[in-house]
Amino acid sequence: MPGDPSPDVVAARERRTGLTQGVVAYLWWGFMPLYFPLLAPTGPVEIIAHRVSWSLLVCVVLLQVTRAWGSVRAVLRSRRTLATLALAAVLVATNWLVFVFGVLAGHTVDAALGYYINPLVTVALAVVGLGERLRPAQWVALGTGATAVVVLTVGTGRLPWIALVLAATFGLYGLIKNRVGRTVPAVTSLAVETAALTPVAVGYLVWLAATGAGTFSAHGTPHALALASAGVVTTVPLLLFGGAARRLPLSLVGMLQYLTPTMQFAVGVLVFGEDMPAARWWGFALVWLALVVLTADGLRAARTPRVRGQGVGAAVPPGVGVPDVSR
Repeated sequence: MPGDPSPDVVAARERRTGLTQGVVAYLWWGFMPLYFPLLAPTGPVEIIAHRVSWSLLVCVVLLQVTRAWGSVRAVLRSRRTLATLALAAVLVATNWLVFVFGVLAGHTVDAALGYYINPLVTVALAVVGLGERLRPAQWVALGTGATAVVVLTVGTGRLPWIALVLAATFGLYGLIKNRVGRTVPAVTSLAVETAALTPVAVGYLVWLAATGAGTFSAHGTPHALALASAGVVTTVPLLLFGGAARRLPLSLVGMLQYLTPTMQFAVGVLVFGEDMPAARWWGFALVWLALVVLTADGLRAARTPRVRGQGVGAAVPPGVGVPDVSR
């Protein structure tokens, strides 16, 4: 119709929205290590059970407000989509558990290392599995980031299993969200994922209450409210991430993820006072160098007319996360 925005304008608007959502989500996750110590003496597994249970309540409210129950019914009618989202739920629950354990065990820097590695896993999935292509400067940034990860890993002097598990689970979760996001809205996707985990989570909380081992009602109202807030704290960044994954190329989402470990690294070092050998400082400097290269290339690409399918900056149709092959 006359006056309607052109496809290029709509695509650019979608990319800007996705970029904003991605940046906010990753900064939110970057400050998350400050939240979990406030829940002491609650342990990692109980925290995750509360995150799941309260997140479902938030999702139900959002579904009611947005009147999106029809999309939920559509997912429930598709066994393939339901199974895919159930797998995503297992991946994100594993990621949550390992991350919370790492923070509470005094390994926030190791958790940050995991999210430094994660973009490499994400970009590898984008290039190998989805056929995305990177520009030369982006390869330089990726190589610099890989070098930083090696330096950080060697600096620990041990197998960084926390980092490896976090990278693998969230990289695969991002891939699933990127692909499913073509047909399943972010709120619906998160609601189904959370519902898949809720029976186990609620069952565990009931068992804790029955055995007297639960902490929800044992440490006063402020502590109970802090646990209940896990629903909002968990749901908001995941919804933002889901929106970004639907609108941006997967490789760009992978690069944005450097924001989260940078903030977590700073929290681990400056707030929690975790040990920082020289190798970790060198690795941190290399990561920032990679980000400078990536940012400079992104600004240059923004001033250059894009050709669809050429690199991460290629034009992407509305709601699509990777070059269209028919995200």
